[in-house]
Amino acid sequence: MSNGLGWSPDGETMYDVDSLTYRVDAFDFDVADGQISERRQWVAIEPGAGIPDGLAVDNAGGVWLALWGGAAVRRYAPDGALDRVLTVPTDNVTACCFGGDEGRSLDGTTASVQLPQAQPLAGSIFVTELDVSGPPALAFAG
Repeated sequence: MSNGLGWSPDGETMYDVDSLTYRVDAFDFDVADGQISERRQWVAIEPGAGIPDGLAVDNAGGVWLALWGGAAVRRYAPDGALDRVLTVPTDNVTACCFGGDEGRSLDGTTASVQLPQAQPLAGSIFVTELDVSGPPALAFAG
């Protein structure tokens, strides 16, 4: 179940979250013709850490991954190594994108479904200032 999609800063790698397999896969991406190839597991989420959901790629090539049920957003370095964890005060983190001045804030959305009343911040948006920037979110053209 594809649940997040992003591209490396050079546009040559496409990342795809597969929530049901607890993975983020990487593909080679041909910018000229839009074709993908060479699917490979890039990151596997360990049991109990949450379900991988939305993602955003920063300008340094780091991939920020929201974890449904994991109360966190993780950053993975371009080589797939976990290098940062942002905790969120509610379980179901759904997506993240960059915003703010110079794209240096990470804006994360959460869901309130399936949560006990003990999590009053569920459904909120959380903003964290970062030392890296990212591209602005693209508008849906539907």
